[in-house]
Amino acid sequence: MFGVITGKVKLSTNQALLYIALAAFLWSTSGLFIKIIDLNPLAIAGLRSAIAAAVMYSLMRGRIDFHLSRPQIIGAIAYALTMLLFVSSTKMTTAANAILLQYTAPVYAALFGAWLLKERATKFDWIIIGIVLGGMLLFFMDRLTIFGLWGNIMAIGSGATMALFIMCMRMQKSGSTFETIVLGNILTAVICLPFCFQQAPTLPEWGALFYMGTLQLGISFLIFSTAIKYVPALDAILVQTLDPILNPVWVYLVIGEEPGRWALLGGFIVVSAVTFRNIHASNVKKAGAIRQLK
Repeated sequence: MFGVITGKVKLSTNQALLYIALAAFLWSTSGLFIKIIDLNPLAIAGLRSAIAAAVMYSLMRGRIDFHLSRPQIIGAIAYALTMLLFVSSTKMTTAANAILLQYTAPVYAALFGAWLLKERATKFDWIIIGIVLGGMLLFFMDRLTIFGLWGNIMAIGSGATMALFIMCMRMQKSGSTFETIVLGNILTAVICLPFCFQQAPTLPEWGALFYMGTLQLGISFLIFSTAIKYVPALDAILVQTLDPILNPVWVYLVIGEEPGRWALLGGFIVVSAVTFRNIHASNVKKAGAIRQLK
């Protein structure tokens, strides 16, 4: 496992897929633990990221280089905002709403790509964007408290900031992108520091925070960043859908939180449309590579 985390072990395709599935499984537990920890959401985000940054830095020590380029700095800020908005939205609305609305990030990425990377959004992209927006509107058709309404809005915001983070990672093609994640976790911890002293976590809460910082956020990213190099993009896309699908399942099984019917329908539309777009984009990219070889 340590060799996989540090990228020193070569993997077969099947092994890599299993590690990506493991990473997606770990990500999917975030909603449950955010729900059961009785702390300010910003305290949860800050403590989780502080632990994650320490774990990542200690495991990758000697291989980290903070070059502090514009994409790295903006990417770290976008990552921090994503952590803050997602944890807050999970506390304020259902776990299903929070993760499924965040899952719209690839749609925003298509829009940001035209702005940051000069990539033109295709007609197909605009069709998918329209479908996803329609799915997102369904989340607001359930009976929502003001608290839940703002939770949904924050979840949408987390999708937009995650898209910006993805774009900044893509802008660092010539260098390592892992430092952006470490820097983003450090920034999250610093921003949330004042909220970490409002209430002392109980011993079980410290255990949950330690799990989230080490496995759910820290090691999962290291595993994923290594395994993704050994699998076709299409396979990775499909396996990653375990995160938005399983996240609300764990919350329902443990604490009985049920998403609304309209949210379930909206979530199905969002996940289907985004996954279909990613599959289409992967196939187009693969076809382009084949044409170049010819």
